[in-house]
Amino acid sequence: MKKKEIKFKLAELFSGPGGLALGAMWSFAENLNTIYGIEPVWANDYDADTCKTYARNIHDGNEKNVICARVQEIDFKKVPKFDVLAFGFPCNDFSIVGEQKGFDGKFGPLYSYGVRAIGIHNPKWFIAENVSGLQSANGGNAFKQILKDLGSAGKGYVLTPHLYKFEEYGVPQQRHRIVIIGIRKDLDLRFKIPAPTTKYEYVTARTAIENPQISDNTENNELTKQSMAVIERLKHIPAGENAWYEGIPMHLRLNVKGARMSQIYKRLDPNKPAYTITGSGGGGTHVYHWSEHRALTNRERARLQSFPDNFVFEGSKESARKQIGMAVPPVGAQIIISAVLKTFAGIPYEYIEPKIVSDNADKQELISLFDEVKTGTTVAL
Repeated sequence: MKKKEIKFKLAELFSGPGGLALGAMWSFAENLNTIYGIEPVWANDYDADTCKTYARNIHDGNEKNVICARVQEIDFKKVPKFDVLAFGFPCNDFSIVGEQKGFDGKFGPLYSYGVRAIGIHNPKWFIAENVSGLQSANGGNAFKQILKDLGSAGKGYVLTPHLYKFEEYGVPQQRHRIVIIGIRKDLDLRFKIPAPTTKYEYVTARTAIENPQISDNTENNELTKQSMAVIERLKHIPAGENAWYEGIPMHLRLNVKGARMSQIYKRLDPNKPAYTITGSGGGGTHVYHWSEHRALTNRERARLQSFPDNFVFEGSKESARKQIGMAVPPVGAQIIISAVLKTFAGIPYEYIEPKIVSDNADKQELISLFDEVKTGTTVAL
């Protein structure tokens, strides 16, 4: 007997190039009677190159399925219906690298458009993603307010937030992000955090970049021209070290006072996951090869974000770099979303307790945090 197929229709705000959607498309769950999967129906971003990348790779080039506009311009009552909403709302004002303005910044309040879309369409579930700094912005009040608003949106949602370390989920990169899964209360389902898959055997930078070798005709693989000064400096920086390494000759050292960012001219350690790939930054922030005296290509950065080589980023080299840095790693997204599908299918899987406050957080700390977030909200612990 042919099994029934259930495909949740996916809509996405602040989509970036499509890492989360790609992971969703890879996800599935299958029980005795039904196969569960994801079908992307529409997405939104405001950057033209990013929209083209998403359309090319997620919608077979159909740009009509990508609303390329500011989220403030979308009429959510007129968009196609959806069962799932994904939104990695802009993190600029929550990142610990920046000024961490939270709600007081330009981008902080944009999560409210996800709340609005949920309130109008009442999707069966949603997935929201942001930087780990979200939990401490505005003294922790921003995170509490976001949880309250998401939990009480529409018909109400059971929330399961967790600080995921993507290197523990098959991604060859130390990338730590808060992911919130919300399942509509009336469905009476509880999502559980999928157990790490590579916690004790990380995928290394060397494995990601060299296995297999990137072919010469692969797109987004242009080299960056390095100045002689940069090349000379890199010759004195061992793998895993940065511009502040004491073995660098005085005439090649950077004249920087005050705080020193650890990622400046930092070379990868080939035997560990990469450090966090970013989408912007000036000289010295491009991620550097462990033995060759050069910055990585965009294709190498994309591999560290777990994108396959046939995923093409549209636009200039700098535009592609920005898109890669802002993306959700699809391999990590696949594991999380597959767990959601298993929850709907009633399929058990290995799981762990949620962790948010810090690496040393325990359940009591989580309860203390969420005790202040009660109105209309249920948090799964």
